[in-house]
Amino acid sequence: MTAARPACRIEELRRFSRRPALTPAPPGAVSLAMGEPDCPTPAPVIEAAVAALRAGDTHYADQKGLPELRTRLASLLPAHPGRTWSADDVVVTHGATGALAAVVLAMVGPGDRVVIPEPAYSLYADLVVLAGGTVDFVPLGRDLHWDLDALAAALPGASMMIFSNPSNPTGIVHGEPELKALGELLNGSGTLVVSDEAYHRLVYPGHEWTSALAVESLRDRAVYVQTFSKTYAMTGWRVGYLTGPREVVDAAAQVHRTLNGSVNTAVQRAALAALDLPDSVVDAMADTYRRRRELVIAALSDAPGLHLVPPEGAFYGFLRYDKDRPSEEVARELAERKVLVRAGAEYGPSGEGHIRISFAASEDDLRTGLARVVAHLDVTRS
Repeated sequence: MTAARPACRIEELRRFSRRPALTPAPPGAVSLAMGEPDCPTPAPVIEAAVAALRAGDTHYADQKGLPELRTRLASLLPAHPGRTWSADDVVVTHGATGALAAVVLAMVGPGDRVVIPEPAYSLYADLVVLAGGTVDFVPLGRDLHWDLDALAAALPGASMMIFSNPSNPTGIVHGEPELKALGELLNGSGTLVVSDEAYHRLVYPGHEWTSALAVESLRDRAVYVQTFSKTYAMTGWRVGYLTGPREVVDAAAQVHRTLNGSVNTAVQRAALAALDLPDSVVDAMADTYRRRRELVIAALSDAPGLHLVPPEGAFYGFLRYDKDRPSEEVARELAERKVLVRAGAEYGPSGEGHIRISFAASEDDLRTGLARVVAHLDVTRS
């Protein structure tokens, strides 16, 4: 029997992808690698799922999502002159990952060029490769905001642009002026903009976040991707959603139902309960991340050979180091010293010379892990 061989797209993905398979931290190590809230899922969310299961709500749901959940989500979308949001404009997905996969596989084909400002979440480029498209990485500016001149050169003819806001891995918030500038660059084009807004509730004082759907020059081309994972500490529940131009929504819905079918019914009931939580629940989690951000900035501000652009949102720090070492090698060395981080190269060519740390970890783990990072990358000890 001839040995089975993966499809050519899988072989290409294996050559291209820098995304590691993540595992739990070994004994004695601390993890600053995971982009996962360490807060527990709020009790009312858990109770809603349990109640749904006990009530026998264990069957297939509408493949676009429970109508009552989609109606509720549509009511929360930014006002759109000339368009009334409805349940038909929303698809509930298996996390933001499912939403991103559905949009890219629905709208990108062989040879289509997709612009990704980088460093960027590594899933974006991997999905483009899987769809047969071409990734066009555009480096960020020194301040980790968009280089608008570089984007102006790259965007003509692109079928899509993908970004996160607030950003994973940089922690940057692309505010309204930056989004408006992007809209002006795209005026008259057919380029779709996929805006992954998973961290929208995690924005720090002095910075203001705006959804791409709220920017007039983007709203008719913006595909909005959202998740319950970060805001409500529901990463393992796998509930996300998307909206955008109706033809994109319908195409993405077809891909999602083909690949995934309907999202677990009980967790959709839990998602409805999450939307009923008082703002104080989310605000308390955001305050925790704010304190940790301050701890990170204080710990790294005077560290020799290390440079951090203070995070504006999310719970990541993208740390540049002066040592002449590949980031994957640095990440391995730090793992040997019992602290797990992510190599900057995972996030694009400009990520080399950086590591990403997550401060979705306890303050004790943060202090321990940061001390190990500083000790290893201190250029005065070379």
